[in-house]
Amino acid sequence: MTAAAVEVADTPRQLGTGRYAGTRRRPLPPDTAWTEFLASSRARLETLGAHEILFHEDDAANHIYEVVSGQVMLYRLINDGRRQVVDIVSAGDLFGLSMTGLHDCSAETLTAAEVRVLDRRDIEGSGALQTHVNRCLMTRIESLHSHTVLLGRKSAQERVASFLMRFVPKRGVVGCVGPAVGHDDQTVVLRMTRQEIADYLGLTIETVSRVLSDMKRRGIISIERNDHIHMASVCRVCKLTGMH
Repeated sequence: MTAAAVEVADTPRQLGTGRYAGTRRRPLPPDTAWTEFLASSRARLETLGAHEILFHEDDAANHIYEVVSGQVMLYRLINDGRRQVVDIVSAGDLFGLSMTGLHDCSAETLTAAEVRVLDRRDIEGSGALQTHVNRCLMTRIESLHSHTVLLGRKSAQERVASFLMRFVPKRGVVGCVGPAVGHDDQTVVLRMTRQEIADYLGLTIETVSRVLSDMKRRGIISIERNDHIHMASVCRVCKLTGMH
């Protein structure tokens, strides 16, 4: 899956010895039909600012969306106003698919973003385009499986550590490239408020702040600015996820 709500610098790395050491992602065949479709006049590009709403829960799902740049937050509201962030999507991810004809969640940009707006009927009428959509759906299902484990079984510290690891490219996942030669630090730039993070992790904002403060006290992270989190050792944070 792609990184979300974050900016990071990638560096050359050597293979690590954690859970995913030696694993490789299965290469995918070329996706010519999808590439040609996106280059056609049928794909409309929309530019949005931060915190703009693309659609609300229960709106008619006449379009499918692909993130070109930026990040988009998908969330659902409970009747009493509580919010659960159900997913964060970024470049290359599809969202807005529906079996009922209505959106089952709301979509809001976290950052300035470019989004392709695609007519649902174009995709439903093409087997080649549906092949691409199916691949994207399998990726989202795998991601949501991990999120289900996070919400159902992980401690507050494990949830926050998992959240931070989500934003480190190619680490703690299938195909993990391991720590960098000579150092293993990483800085991520979060594009979510503490409340949005809490709504994603199923925690209170006070718990998120407490866990981050405890990780800072123990030297696991440093908070350079409110949205800049520096990990002294990515492997150390990964071991706190409960999945290492």
